[in-house]
Amino acid sequence: MLREFIDNDFAPFVESRFASKAKTLEYYRIGLKNLREFEPLASSLLDAITGDKIAAFIAKRRQAGLAIAGINRQLEVLRRMLKLAVEWGKVEKLLPKVEMLSGENHRERVLSPDEENRYLAAASAQSYLLRDVTTILLDCALRPEECFRMRWEDVRDGALHILYGKTENARRTIPMTQRVAAQLDMRQTDAASEWVFPAPTATGHIEKSTLKKQHKKALAASKVEPFTLYTFRHTCLTRWAAFMDPYTLAYLAGHSDFSTTRRYVHPQADTIKAAIEKARGGHRIGHSESETAEGTKPSAVKSPNNCDGMIGRGERIRTSGLLVPNQALYQAEPRPDRPVDSHRHL
Repeated sequence: MLREFIDNDFAPFVESRFASKAKTLEYYRIGLKNLREFEPLASSLLDAITGDKIAAFIAKRRQAGLAIAGINRQLEVLRRMLKLAVEWGKVEKLLPKVEMLSGENHRERVLSPDEENRYLAAASAQSYLLRDVTTILLDCALRPEECFRMRWEDVRDGALHILYGKTENARRTIPMTQRVAAQLDMRQTDAASEWVFPAPTATGHIEKSTLKKQHKKALAASKVEPFTLYTFRHTCLTRWAAFMDPYTLAYLAGHSDFSTTRRYVHPQADTIKAAIEKARGGHRIGHSESETAEGTKPSAVKSPNNCDGMIGRGERIRTSGLLVPNQALYQAEPRPDRPVDSHRHL
């Protein structure tokens, strides 16, 4: 039965595999708890699980008022379980494919500069703790839990060093802004713990619940439409996306899936035009009004990519999908005439 597979195989695997990752363990435990409590699935043999039973589980969670995002997290746990059941040889046939529900609300909220200023002013009035945490999220695009568990040894050389996280890609180094560096310098003056943000919790550092009331009060005082702490990270990445290439953005964000990074990249017409002009060596797209007025033909205008008068190969080559000239590195110089060597083979 599915319940037996959970208790004897999957749950022990999860507990040992993610023993050092509290958030991941919480994610799996919540999913397994709800799957155990849904009798039609829990009491079903693994090879007797059908799409109808999965649909009934979804309907039950909807009736409980769970949002689509919450249901999808539990479906992810079920999908992982069924996949491992096949890999571990617990069944002799393929199990139903677990599809995620559409319509999930992603964290798309981006704060305006005005909202940022109003919130930070209210946060400073609440506590320096809330101000410092939210400033780091907003300037360095950390995930909230990455910020919560920072140690002082991770703050050095003008950067924040994230040593572990959700995936291997979470390991990264993020330069600090001046205001982040200044706030951390002030905080380190009175530091008496290895944690940047210590708290009387089981982990020894602040948790999401630590800032819940303060965040709510800051929202009310600033009169900014409610948002989660994760919105600061999304706002930062959205702003960065306009100034850096997607690969740098993916590194700084700690993304393991490039499709996640693509949500932040929205090329505009002028950005595309500027990129193409740069790739073509500064040759402007189209022609100026003066050229049109003088009747200059496009073919008569010497392009920066023209290879005439260059020594060496001047043919065009294809690289990275673009046709570009393979130019020599110096101009041709006049040479005195000399007899042609009749024995030279071309």
